[in-house]
Amino acid sequence: MSSVVVEGLGKRYGDFHAVKDVSFAVERGEVFALLGPNGAGKTTTVEILEGFRKRDTGTVEVLGFDPADAANSRALRERMGIVLQELAVEPLLTVREVLSRNAAYYPNPRSIDELLEQVGLGEKARARVKTLSGGQQRRLDLALGIVGNPELVFLDEPTTGFDPSARRGAWDLVQSLTGGGTTVILTTHYMEEAEVLADRVAVIARGEIVAAGRPESIGGRDLGDVRVRFRLPVGIGVDEIPVGPVVVENGTVELTTDREVEQLHRLTGWALERGVALVGLSVERLTLEDVYLRLTGHADERPGLRADGGGS
Repeated sequence: MSSVVVEGLGKRYGDFHAVKDVSFAVERGEVFALLGPNGAGKTTTVEILEGFRKRDTGTVEVLGFDPADAANSRALRERMGIVLQELAVEPLLTVREVLSRNAAYYPNPRSIDELLEQVGLGEKARARVKTLSGGQQRRLDLALGIVGNPELVFLDEPTTGFDPSARRGAWDLVQSLTGGGTTVILTTHYMEEAEVLADRVAVIARGEIVAAGRPESIGGRDLGDVRVRFRLPVGIGVDEIPVGPVVVENGTVELTTDREVEQLHRLTGWALERGVALVGLSVERLTLEDVYLRLTGHADERPGLRADGGGS
């Protein structure tokens, strides 16, 4: 079953089309990442799903309801959680007080004690909100978004301000939510986060969905050229390398090919026969960030494999 169905969604402000004919569906228990640069229409789309903004065209169904219908507002709020980039929380209340108050709004909230431990705020339960660091405040935002034990959660840049350890902990929490059947719609600028968490991703640019699919295959990531790299062995000339053409820069050999199995077989066979060590040998396909930058028209911001399969 689909938790969210969007068909032909459109929103304009005067002559400006913020969202144009956007369609997608999000299945129950899935993490769906909506990626796009600022001004691409991502926030407008999510706010329409959340019921905070009216659409001009198309149909939207969230947990079986039209979020634009005010009569559905309470039913949706009881089954939906939202983690915004910034939440207004009373600074003089304690962490436990804030969570307990919000939990009372829902028919089947999560255990406050368990939630505090899950988001890493167990030791801050009695601390006033105003004393929390930026990262701790963000953890509280995350806790507030899921305290109602929602069926659907919107996560807007959920790990901004987190250190690497806290970010991994948040990822574990999101994965535990979906393991229990919760659906997650994620917006993030961390491509690694989308790759780790998302079952599917959609890239929006200039108000339109320009690509959608699984993170490992979107934009042809699983096809096309790969980049093979290794350190040039001591005492070996470039003309002795059995594959090519290669480029050598700062002592690193780089080969771009769409026949990686054949080329790697030749290369490693040669190295074994000659007793040559291929230090730092790596095989790289397009990263999700490479694909994202190409799809959104910012491919020149980061060196990588070209869309046509050429070198960097």
